[in-house]
Amino acid sequence: MRAGVVVAAHPGVEDLAVQAEELGLRSFWVNDTPMVHGDPFVALSLCAKATRRIRLGIGVTSPALRSAPAAASAFASLNALAPGRIICGVGTGNTARRALGMQPTTVAALENFTAALQDLCAGRSTEYREGDRVRDIRFLHAGAHVNTTDPIEFVVAALHGPKAAAVAGRRGAGLISFGLLDPTAWHALHDARRQAAHGTLRDPDSSADSYVVTALHVLRGNEDSDSDAARDTTGHLVLSLLGFAADTPAVAGQLGPDEREAVRQLLDRRGTTATAPDRYIKLYPNYLGRIAPQDRDLVLPSLMNSVALVGTRDGLRTRITALEQAGVDELLIQPVIDPPTEMARLAELLT
Repeated sequence: MRAGVVVAAHPGVEDLAVQAEELGLRSFWVNDTPMVHGDPFVALSLCAKATRRIRLGIGVTSPALRSAPAAASAFASLNALAPGRIICGVGTGNTARRALGMQPTTVAALENFTAALQDLCAGRSTEYREGDRVRDIRFLHAGAHVNTTDPIEFVVAALHGPKAAAVAGRRGAGLISFGLLDPTAWHALHDARRQAAHGTLRDPDSSADSYVVTALHVLRGNEDSDSDAARDTTGHLVLSLLGFAADTPAVAGQLGPDEREAVRQLLDRRGTTATAPDRYIKLYPNYLGRIAPQDRDLVLPSLMNSVALVGTRDGLRTRITALEQAGVDELLIQPVIDPPTEMARLAELLT
């Protein structure tokens, strides 16, 4: 399986991109989470100038964050800096919107946004609407300003539901999911994508790629799978899941009793409730950052095993092989403790 890395935008991110390229990783992604992280397009512009081969992705943007013309201009500008190396990840803006105290956008808006970006980034015109006014728009000058000649790869963010996967099928795009390590769930996403592609002009068995974002901890010697080191390496993903559940009572209700108790404790420690109108201010600071030692007890083994890869080298390779057989093409890790070392371990594991 191929491998890549996802990071938050910050000064010096281009140095990590260079290291990832030197390790032979295939892609380097930056989150698009305004008000929590830096700007991904600024970060990837630096990465584009510092690298030569590695693919560069936004993971992911949304119509609830950016207009289609602005997003297309950003992606086509990146494509001018790194021709043919750009990946456009799109989604409903689940976390980015919740970090603003707002709801994600609709799947219909996601599909319209994806279609508009595909058209504009390929140099075609598209319909643009503001209220009752509708206009056809396109880049009025490409050439040295933006690159609409080299293709941009599009992937749609999908969790467990089939609706976003169907958008990917209708738009001929790939898939990306976060912490989804269940091969059965991936089979279902791919089935939904293929079924949606039928009846369109797109090949239902096209080679559009699938990506899964996770965290990786290779156990050393007699290390326990729930050691402090394992919790620290994976805790940012676990706490992001608990934070989502704390912000979404319907999700919390689907968890087991121990996990619901962890959600309750998280709310208590952050000094908020599941219904407080300003809870997003308390839940999302340090989102996907290194966890505090006092929160290690919230990183339950059941959740670690669900959203992250923790185990021996042989055990991890077995899990990764099962994901590959389910159609996942690339494994992306989010390193927060020691990114250079974590990237190196990922490269070593998959060679």
